[in-house]
Amino acid sequence: MIPVVIGISIIVFLIMALLPGDPAQAILGSYATPDNLARLRSELGLDKPLVQRYLIWFGNVLHGDFGRSFSLNRPVINEVMDRLGPTMLLAGSSLMLASLFGLVTGTVAAIRQYGWQDRLFTVLVLVGISTPSFWLGLILVLFFSVQLGWFPVSGMQSITGSGGFLDVLHHLVLPAFTLAIVATGVIARLTRSSMLEVLRREYIRSARAKGLSERRVVYVHAFKNALVSIIPVLGIQAGFVIGGAVYIETVFQWPGIGRMLVTAILTRDILLVQGGVFVIAIIYVLINLVTDVLQHMVDPRISA
Repeated sequence: MIPVVIGISIIVFLIMALLPGDPAQAILGSYATPDNLARLRSELGLDKPLVQRYLIWFGNVLHGDFGRSFSLNRPVINEVMDRLGPTMLLAGSSLMLASLFGLVTGTVAAIRQYGWQDRLFTVLVLVGISTPSFWLGLILVLFFSVQLGWFPVSGMQSITGSGGFLDVLHHLVLPAFTLAIVATGVIARLTRSSMLEVLRREYIRSARAKGLSERRVVYVHAFKNALVSIIPVLGIQAGFVIGGAVYIETVFQWPGIGRMLVTAILTRDILLVQGGVFVIAIIYVLINLVTDVLQHMVDPRISA
């Protein structure tokens, strides 16, 4: 994990450092006098060599100091932590939906190979993977919010509502479902292929020959072994839903890190962008570590 984290920090820093234009000029706008520009460049460290700027920034990050947001006038870490909860709620809910529906539909499609269930799920998975999430979000808002009025158009809680669990859940349904669609398709396709591969193995034929029920053969023997190949993909899809939250939060005006990053990029708030992206990347690395551990727990033969 350590080399990965260092590599991520370098990439995040370089992307922001090599963007065209002068960040100080973009931040100050009409107040960009020569004296103000020189002062801001000095505060941002833009007057130092690139390598020195990176070492200073990464050294501060290791001590929990991500700098101060110029657009919000508050520490970056405080703003990121305030936004992290809504993003993890949205991403976690989407991953749970995607995992549940993906595992179920993929397993059923494998059991009913070439049946109508398999063909139906194959078409739905293809449509789900091919549909842009941001476009689907707009369509769902137009139909379920504007036309039917079943769900709120945007936000995380009602202005006049209690802000309690049911209020947040009501606002969560559409963005979570929208974000889960593509991940559901990917998980379902892999589950189907993994289950079909396992169901053709000799020990499955032996289990059936011993007279075990089909339910026990499928859900105890086949599914557990297929899960070894599925778990790493769940980790990858976790990263997808966290990254996809950037545009889904923008469509639904969800107050998470994704929406914060869009605003920070538009205002050229370098430290806020670097801090937000770096925290998301660290979370993704940790999720993959957890999936590696889970994969080893399911199949102890995997040692690396």
